[in-house]
This record gives sequence, structure tokens and C-alpha cells, in this order.
Amino acid sequence: MVEIIAFDITFAADFKRLNLEWLDKYKLTESHDLYYLNDPVKTIIEKDGFIWLAKNGEEIIGSAAIMKMEEGVYELSKMSVTAAFQGQGIGKKLIEIGLAKAMELNAKKVILYSNHQLQSAIHMYEKFGFNHVAVIDSPFETADIKMELILA
Repeated sequence: MVEIIAFDITFAADFKRLNLEWLDKYKLTESHDLYYLNDPVKTIIEKDGFIWLAKNGEEIIGSAAIMKMEEGVYELSKMSVTAAFQGQGIGKKLIEIGLAKAMELNAKKVILYSNHQLQSAIHMYEKFGFNHVAVIDSPFETADIKMELILA
């Protein structure tokens, strides 16, 4: 049974592995990703962000994070579910916990960056009510899609 757990430093290598798995597959890995993946405690947790992991038995199979961008605005980031477990609703659970935390933190808006190659992920974000907006000031060279969800 899959459970969603809070990030712990002992899972830092799993967090990095999961995200590089899909980033490398689509040739999207860039230095900005590695900035977060190499030290998620310093770059996400200690900057008022949160990370969750999907765990099946002892195996870490998915991840998601929300990162504070500015007062009232969070970015949903580092969404990943390993290939063998995709299509089982795990990504949906990870998004739900991230959005619930954003609401608990009184976020007014949640944004995300993506790439057109990730059609199933984009479709899932749309189901949650995320809308496409212009890609302005993206920290990622490969992000050709920006979406946002207005919470308040």
C-alpha cells in the first residue's frame, strides 16, 4: 500500500533519483533543477517549503514539493512518480497534499512550470483547475508551460 510521508533527510538521494529519472528521460535536466535536488533541505525546507514522498513498502516511488516564491504564492514543484507506479493515482495524492498545505498556509496562488512533452502531467494539473498563463520570468530554460491555480 502506498503512503504519503513527509520528507526526511535520509530520503534525499531518493528525491534526487526520482526527479532525475523523468528529467533525464525527456532531456530537461538543467542546473536550476540540480540546485534544488542536490540540497533539498537548504533550498526548499529551510526556505518555508515542504516536500512529500510516496512510499510503497520500503521503496520511495514519488515526490512533490511546494516552495514559497513570495508572500501568498507557492510553486508546486519536483512532482515525480517512478514509471512502474504511474497511472495509479499517486501523483493525484501528491498534488492534493501539496494544495492542502498551500491552503493551510493561506496561499492565494499556486504556480507550476512544465514542458509540453509532459502531456499526462499537464492534463492532471488541468483537472485540478490549473490554468495556462504566459511563461514569464521562468527560472527554467526548458519550461515552455506555466500554469497557476488561484486559491483565494
